Amino acid sequence: MAWITVISEDEATGRLKELYNKYAEPSGEVDNILKIHSLNVKSLQTHYDLYAHLMRGRSDLSRVQREMIAVVVSAVNQCHY
Repeated sequence: MAWITVISEDEATGRLKELYNKYAEPSGEVDNILKIHSLNVKSLQTHYDLYAHLMRGRSDLSRVQREMIAVVVSAVNQCHY
């Protein structure tokens, strides 16, 4: 299994810390899918912006339909997200 080096929430500084604080779950943890971008803060911001646009932006699909598609794709990919 591949391993990607990430900066933890406790080690984050500057802009990365700001984004971690903004995107953290109520538990204070940041999802791994976002933390994989920790060495490239611009890609973290861009990834989140794309996700937000796809899930909450203007679309012919409802939010519920988009969430259902995401669940099916995650199940097919055997991803726990």
